[in-house]
Amino acid sequence: MKKTLAVDIGGTFTDFVEFNDGVVRAWKALSTPQQPAQAVLSGLSGSSNQLVHGSTIATNAILERKGAKTVLITTAGFQDLLQIRRQERKNCYDLTPNRTPHVTSSSETISVNERIDAHGKIITPLTEKEISRVQKIALQSGAETFALCFLFSFLNNVHESQIARALRAAGLHVVVSSEVSPEYREYERASTTALNAFLQPIIRSYLDELSEKQPDLRIMHSAGGLTSAELASERPVSLVMSGPAGGVLGALKTAQASNLSKIITFDMGGTSTDVALCDGSPNFRNTAEIDGLTLQTSLIDIITVGAGGGSLAKIDDGGALTIGPESAGAYPGPACYGTGTEATVTDANLVLGRLRTEQLLGGKIELNLERSRTALGNIGEPSSSAKSVIEVTNATMAKAIRKVSVERGYEPEDFSLVAFGGAGPLHACELAQEVGIKKVLIPSKPGVLSAIGIGTATEVIERSETILLALSDPKIKEKLVQTSKKLESQIKEDFSSIREKINLIKWSVDARYKGQAHELRTPIPSPTDDLASSFHKLHEKEYGFANHKREVQIVALRCRGEGKNPHIPVFENSTNNSLNLSIEIEGTPSHLYSRDNLPKTVQGPVVITQSDTTIFIPPGWQGREDDSGNLILEYKNSE
Repeated sequence: MKKTLAVDIGGTFTDFVEFNDGVVRAWKALSTPQQPAQAVLSGLSGSSNQLVHGSTIATNAILERKGAKTVLITTAGFQDLLQIRRQERKNCYDLTPNRTPHVTSSSETISVNERIDAHGKIITPLTEKEISRVQKIALQSGAETFALCFLFSFLNNVHESQIARALRAAGLHVVVSSEVSPEYREYERASTTALNAFLQPIIRSYLDELSEKQPDLRIMHSAGGLTSAELASERPVSLVMSGPAGGVLGALKTAQASNLSKIITFDMGGTSTDVALCDGSPNFRNTAEIDGLTLQTSLIDIITVGAGGGSLAKIDDGGALTIGPESAGAYPGPACYGTGTEATVTDANLVLGRLRTEQLLGGKIELNLERSRTALGNIGEPSSSAKSVIEVTNATMAKAIRKVSVERGYEPEDFSLVAFGGAGPLHACELAQEVGIKKVLIPSKPGVLSAIGIGTATEVIERSETILLALSDPKIKEKLVQTSKKLESQIKEDFSSIREKINLIKWSVDARYKGQAHELRTPIPSPTDDLASSFHKLHEKEYGFANHKREVQIVALRCRGEGKNPHIPVFENSTNNSLNLSIEIEGTPSHLYSRDNLPKTVQGPVVITQSDTTIFIPPGWQGREDDSGNLILEYKNSE
């Protein structure tokens, strides 16, 4: 494996993992939210052959609405599309609902007199006079970028192509829906196109800055693979779950080294917690929602909640304790860091003795117990408040685990919990106990596992196209063969552009029973196989039943190309510390060990420290390290 530096930017810490001829080195630095590239560039020595990178910059730009001024160009009569959305109300009894605004408003929309029907037939032709009018309005708008989305352009994109050529000839930057998301559902397609246009300038500028320092740059995308900086700049919406996707890959490879394939990943960082279920491989979905805005892109099925080590603990107006989603972040950080004043989950763990002042956090930060007690004292008695903070935090994360398991047709007790992130190992055992999981795996380097997953990932490129035909339709086979050849050709062309070879092609279809409103992403061996059988099996697994007599409709065909598949390295623990102390945790005699100084088995309550995280093993749990260097924790109490 060539020398590679993997970087994962989180809300509090930026993680670095360097792979160099079998020697693996890991370290952390505080993130620089106002200038994300600064934290990355500070870790570059200039000698790495390749930089691979996962980041939350796209997600943060959407949340903070810090993107380019964007104008939507759409079919006449549909200029309110991004405001109407799906007419869904999260709180059905709220008489004055307020939606988060989209990245462009109705007043920043150009309507075009053209129309294509549901069969791709032109109803209202696009004239040269109309093209000139649109071009003139666009030039006068002062927008940085334009999102072009016409009705049914996924079936016939001739009008989109005509407008795009005219705008580009005038020197304007335009993102075209039939290029970014050639799939049906007009709101989702328009929203994705608008978000892509909104993000493109800021992402391109950011990646160009990194590419100047490190030309061989690869970016982790939400579908669990690497892509080039050029392709990532073209489709920045594919980066919204960049870092968390790396964590899932790292957790899965680590678990497989310990002969575990059925896992739930639990990544608790400084700002949020990400959970995902892997039954031998990750589950995928085709849409995501960021701050109420929908986007169509392939991504690993990850649920995110605003509960991290830096999440703020507050009493709301009704007197209830709330955790997050606001976070202390890297600055000012939790109270115990020495600059923050508000109580966080990290402060609660310190007051309860689960975090220890004997160990520098991240190998650099000396923790201040008295500041934590003072901050929690603003909520109530410090120790009691700390317990409540942990209970509420665990309850929030338990809901996320049930969402990816129980709500998807899986039983949590059939899986092992892989805990990582800087705070994950502190909460893993109690969280597992709450949802019925009896085995927890702590990787050898849990605090930087997302960076490890990014650094050992393969190149992945996905393309899709709408089909919208029933399996009984005589045209279906011809359409699937024709579309599969087109998608495979696009994948090969993209792999050629990043100078990599395809190792594996995977296929899936979005399928549903005719009359259903939503579809299931169904893996298939090939586009000419028995698609109905694959769909029936998946539908029964997800929903508990299958109707073999009902007609199956194929909505879209998806092609996934994967490159090489490097093995995950085995780390040797070296904390340069040999802690072995008797301590007390909440009045109970306990023990404090460093990770590289563990006895053969450990019985909770125990605290284990290492440079990138702290592990808490509560009473009733027993742990041992396996041959892969992973810590296996099992619940031994039987009630």
